Amino acid sequence: MPVVHVCGLGQRLVLFCRNESPHTCSSRFMLASLLGLLLLPPIVQNQNYHDFADQRTLFGIPNFWNVVSNIPFIGIGAVGLWQFGRSRATMLLFLGIFLTGFGSAYYHLEPNDQTLFWDRLPMAISFMAILAIAIEERVDRRAGAILLWPMTAIGVFSLLLWHWTGDLRLYAWVQFFPCLALPLIFILFAPRFSGTIYWLIAAALYALAKLFEFYDSAIYSAGTILSGHTLKHFAASCGALLRYFQKRRLLMVTNAEETLGFDSGP
Repeated sequence: MPVVHVCGLGQRLVLFCRNESPHTCSSRFMLASLLGLLLLPPIVQNQNYHDFADQRTLFGIPNFWNVVSNIPFIGIGAVGLWQFGRSRATMLLFLGIFLTGFGSAYYHLEPNDQTLFWDRLPMAISFMAILAIAIEERVDRRAGAILLWPMTAIGVFSLLLWHWTGDLRLYAWVQFFPCLALPLIFILFAPRFSGTIYWLIAAALYALAKLFEFYDSAIYSAGTILSGHTLKHFAASCGALLRYFQKRRLLMVTNAEETLGFDSGP
């Protein structure tokens, strides 16, 4: 029965998107999910979140491995900004990755809600940039470009809202709505570019990173070498690194892109 419901939902979404412009379809789906947050109770930050398994101080640096494991984000983000500056969405993605390295290191030096704000802020920018890139590549280039800035603003505002009210509902949407939207986009829309395999590998690495995060203590207690949270950083940075190697070849050209011209670079 659940399979029937999912298939029916997919068919209704396809029919809706055929009758509406990609921009309108994407915007309405996002708006409906945002309004759905009003049905949920406020979400507060669990203070146990800050209690990481590996709290060793090495070379005078507290929580050493959780701090230094952010270095790959800085390197990947810096090279990405230098290489892929032409695309605004990709630029924002690598800017978020670059700043995540600093924000996460700052947070892990002294884990608390105040420092966590600076860890999550650049990640929110990256989450929204990833969604915009997927919309550009699978749905419509113009729709992705139009939605990039409103989605980025929502990502930043979600952290400000948490800072002002203590409510994480909007940030939860920023982090997990792409996890719902991306599979739907990839199922419902034919690829306009080659390189889908890179998206699938990146998704698998993100899922692995979340597993490492969940089993932080269990992994650390198994050998007291590295904790799950440290491995999470490495897995997530590997997912970001894949964008370097994604060779995109245009498979489908829309009428608008024929008229305006299209750069198929990253």
